[in-house]
Amino acid sequence: MSDSKAETGAKTEADVVIVGGGLAGGLLALALHNRVPDCRFVLLDAGDSLGGNHRWSWFTSDLEDAATDLLSAFPLNAWDEGYEIHFPRYGRTLPTSYRSMASEDFHKVLMATLPQGSVRLGTSARELDANGVTLEDGSRIDAKRVIDCRTFTSSENLAGGWQVFLGQHIRTDQPHGLTRPVIMDATVDQVAPYGNGAAYRFVYVLPLAEDEVFIEDTYYADHAKMDKDQLWSRTQNYARANGLTGEVIGHETGILPVVSGGNFDAVLDELRIPGVAIAGSRGGFSHPLTSYTLPFAADNALAIADLLARAPETTGEDLARFCETRARAHWQSMSFYRTLVRMLFEAADPEQRVVVLQRFYGLSGPLVERFYAGDSSLADKVRILTGKPPVAITRAMRALFSPGIPLSTEKPA
Repeated sequence: MSDSKAETGAKTEADVVIVGGGLAGGLLALALHNRVPDCRFVLLDAGDSLGGNHRWSWFTSDLEDAATDLLSAFPLNAWDEGYEIHFPRYGRTLPTSYRSMASEDFHKVLMATLPQGSVRLGTSARELDANGVTLEDGSRIDAKRVIDCRTFTSSENLAGGWQVFLGQHIRTDQPHGLTRPVIMDATVDQVAPYGNGAAYRFVYVLPLAEDEVFIEDTYYADHAKMDKDQLWSRTQNYARANGLTGEVIGHETGILPVVSGGNFDAVLDELRIPGVAIAGSRGGFSHPLTSYTLPFAADNALAIADLLARAPETTGEDLARFCETRARAHWQSMSFYRTLVRMLFEAADPEQRVVVLQRFYGLSGPLVERFYAGDSSLADKVRILTGKPPVAITRAMRALFSPGIPLSTEKPA
């Protein structure tokens, strides 16, 4: 393992440089290590740890076998007794198994597994090009291929809203007795103001150990605003109300895009650096409504690694075209889910968005499972969009054919 930096003015030769050591970049490095053992790669990140400060979760049904194998390298929290959802009109347990991974474990495993000298933390990229990366200190890493896995950047060519959340890892004063995750508790107050207005609100609960729980207060909001004090207080109030009080031993915050539409060709034009491949959320690889990225990051990492394993002569330009083709295909495959985002954000007032989700989670378990995996069948789509609408039909029809509300390009606060 390594945490070194290049000396000023030095050059380094590499087969692949991965810029961005978050989920997408880290999984890609692991996939290359596993499947292309002769590949000399460098993984760069400006922070002091891979993955930052996050917790990623997913359903086991979200992943193909190869992706499950890739993730098996990491310590995971696992729940095989299903999960719970709670809405004002009903509560329900669904049978799908659930997994979760902490970024601390992500970092530790990668640093112990990846080759010596392949990881460089505290290293910012000034410029990317087809032949390598120029670092902020002026040094240069020459490479055959460059892959941009940096974070998502908003664009005036995208439409939608934001998922804003704060999670607290609490060591409870006594064993909490929870055995299953609560993926969505929407019985909480829906009219409490947030930021510049109301939002759909739910709380997410993961029992990590008999005396540890992760509680996350989440909002589907129109603006990328983080009111940390407000969310912290509300999370604590939820913990007290549910007998989950104790010491906060960790926390995370996040602001993720919930994409309802846009001009993806224009987005790619904004991001494109000739000869540089784009992956991760920066390349649009996420679920438009849930904002889940892990299944797509794992799938993309394996696809790139397999390409380089079977075609080691692949050039940087070839790889860039390969990744852009995958990005376009993913955008097309997510069209239905962007429609649902428009229904959520435009057909109901913020404090009434709960009725849209309440109706959806009353549908069959396999349908919900395929929805999360981004693999809804035609029958699923028809079932979701038919029946008694939970909102006014006129507003639903307008949302159905709307181009979406432009996504704010203001830097998330």
